[in-house]
Amino acid sequence: MKSDARVVVIGGGVVGVSVLYHLTKAGWKDVLLLERGELTCGSTWHAAGGMHTLNGDPNVARLQQYTINLYKELEGISGQSCGLHMPGGIMLAGTRERFDWLKMAQARGRYLGMELELISADEAARVFPIIDKRHFVGALLDPIEGHVDPYGVTHAYAKAAQIGGAQVLRHTRVIDLKARRDGSWDVITEGGNVHAEHVVNAGGLWAREVGRMVGLELPILAMQHQYLITEDLPALKGQKELLTCIDFEGEIYTRQERGGVLLGTYEPAGVPWSPLQTPWDFTQSLLPEDLDRIAPSLEVGFQHFPALGEAGIRKVVNGPFTFAPDGNPLVGPVPGLRNFWVACGVMAGFSQGGGVGLALSQWMVEGDPGADIWGMDVARYGDWATLVYTNAKVRENYSRRFRIRFPNEELTAARPLRTTPVYERLQAEHAVFGDYCGLEQALWFAPSAAEATEDITFHRSNAHPHVAAECQAVREAVGLLEISNYGKFEVSGPGTEQWLSYVMANRVPKAGRIALTPMLNERGKLIGDFTLCRLAAEHVFLICTYAAQEYYRRWFDRHAPPPGVTVRPCAMQYVGLSVAGPRSRALLQSVVREDLSSAAFPFLSFRRLDVGMIPALVGRISFTGDLGYEIWVTTEYQRALYDLLMGAGAEQGLKLFGGRALNSLRIEKSFGTWAREYRPIYGPYEAGLGRFVDLKKGEFVGRAAALEERDSGGALRLVTFTVDASDADASGDEPVWHDGKVVGWVTSGAYGHSVRQSLALGYIPAALARETSGFEIEIIGERRKALRQPAAVFDPDGGRMRA
Repeated sequence: MKSDARVVVIGGGVVGVSVLYHLTKAGWKDVLLLERGELTCGSTWHAAGGMHTLNGDPNVARLQQYTINLYKELEGISGQSCGLHMPGGIMLAGTRERFDWLKMAQARGRYLGMELELISADEAARVFPIIDKRHFVGALLDPIEGHVDPYGVTHAYAKAAQIGGAQVLRHTRVIDLKARRDGSWDVITEGGNVHAEHVVNAGGLWAREVGRMVGLELPILAMQHQYLITEDLPALKGQKELLTCIDFEGEIYTRQERGGVLLGTYEPAGVPWSPLQTPWDFTQSLLPEDLDRIAPSLEVGFQHFPALGEAGIRKVVNGPFTFAPDGNPLVGPVPGLRNFWVACGVMAGFSQGGGVGLALSQWMVEGDPGADIWGMDVARYGDWATLVYTNAKVRENYSRRFRIRFPNEELTAARPLRTTPVYERLQAEHAVFGDYCGLEQALWFAPSAAEATEDITFHRSNAHPHVAAECQAVREAVGLLEISNYGKFEVSGPGTEQWLSYVMANRVPKAGRIALTPMLNERGKLIGDFTLCRLAAEHVFLICTYAAQEYYRRWFDRHAPPPGVTVRPCAMQYVGLSVAGPRSRALLQSVVREDLSSAAFPFLSFRRLDVGMIPALVGRISFTGDLGYEIWVTTEYQRALYDLLMGAGAEQGLKLFGGRALNSLRIEKSFGTWAREYRPIYGPYEAGLGRFVDLKKGEFVGRAAALEERDSGGALRLVTFTVDASDADASGDEPVWHDGKVVGWVTSGAYGHSVRQSLALGYIPAALARETSGFEIEIIGERRKALRQPAAVFDPDGGRMRA
């Protein structure tokens, strides 16, 4: 075994060999893969090998398309067959709601270039003759679906990587990892040690154990997954290969396996496997079959597919697969660990493995994944994703694998986990809560406890009139919103201004002032959007997106501040409340001694103030677009602050409002938000943030690319639409049509209660950004007329914020 390597990849499943191949393709030849047994050991060897292009995240769907298109290339390079079968696929809808979901899936596919076709139940029976059409209302056809041979694919990756210069060592178990001061690693194996500049954890079933070698508890869990293979079906004899199939109501997937059918299920009563530690001696092994556990699903399957009842069962496979809490992979550099990368939790390895390998290799070689992979980024989880939390969420996700997730649906597993001091206060006011990074946040307020439940739907729900009342209170009087669910950092010490000026695109404000700023990567794309609140010359309070706090921490570590500058994450040390609306100044002035007039405390001011007897940080800013203030306090003061403001607000008509109302209000103002409007595929000028980029201040990360985008204008534009919608609004990822062609996509949508119009934000080509008419937005399969608005539909000049 060689003593040094640029990269050591741990794990010889389909993901590990994909990473290895893509590293060689990107030009890194000194790469080594270590596999504890044979290639495919663990989960890969017993996988069903299915491939699908659809995914709830369009960015992940693009990587799945890449993976499927890669197999021909692999076969050509390696000479190894991947066992590629591409008969196409069908998704069956047994309810009208599911058919609506298929309409939305088809719509998402339009701007991804997918040729998806909605068909009736009669047509479904013609192209997929083993179903009983009485159980279905329609289906979706996808010509780019099929299955592969897991052994063939894995060895094709490995051979192609070896042709590119990589080495593969089997029967070489890694037993420990030791970090060196320079960021490199000593990889300790049973057969000797390797010094590596980078380590990739692609350990699959053992990814947790590899993570624990470096003090990391990865949020993944293996679930027992069963499928069976039938004996030959007479109905298939002499026919062309059967389409792959997903039967959502039966929670079943099928494909042809020689003359029979492979049938698998994600049963509601899923069972974790080895939840605490994966045994090292588990290799190409299976678990005891347990058909009783999946019997309810099989019963439905035999009703929906009567031909299956004509054949016996040839084989039952029960094997473990790993999942993350949301079902998406964990990919990328681990925050807080230098040169340590993960590529694990990839349960759909033959749909996603190629894309994962591509993204991770580009990230390692180029410093950027080359695509928006936020939905797979390991940094989306923080320390709240514990072992027990992961167990609960993975089991929930597994049981819902083929179920509809409605836009307004909040899942219940592992809740409540994290609450703020005012949680019980809000609960007493009949708050309906949502889950955000394990933290409970109020979405809307019901008039009574009995009504504090939301009907899940693709249409406007029973929350609609109550959210309208909350919006009205903010626009006409004053509303109170908990804002604890933001990320926060404190940056302090000599050199604070210089460092922040380098990592942020805007100028750092003067003491006592606030500035809004994008954060860009070297390609000039949006990786963050921050509020800089400067308390003193060497002390800045940063407010950002909480879900991305670890993502930002990793970036700050990469662009390390100079000695003496401290960057401290403090999201849950500071919690907050916001008051907004035309009477918000009168309310706050009644409990603050200092003058809050516009002359004394103008828009974008930030100071330490005593609110009543509570020490607080107060900024004059509001995401509602109205006059408003954000008040930040340390945790022990939040209940007292809440009680004070609620008591003082009674005279002003104060009303609580939640996240649903805030979303409506911010879209009325055309305010974007991270992970929707602002993502690493957009530039600041495309996103309408050019006014917050200061190209005159000197060098900063992404400056050259931002300058180029300013001069070229960029390819896209974020615009606001009013939509001729009826009882359903856009929620995100709907296609935007213009003159009969799909030209863009929606990033956010909501009903604008203040302006009484359905609204959407979305990206279209810059060349169309001056057009106002001719647009349509497809909502649940219907193309609705849309008008591009030249400015925000509410208070376009921002006068109310500055009043």
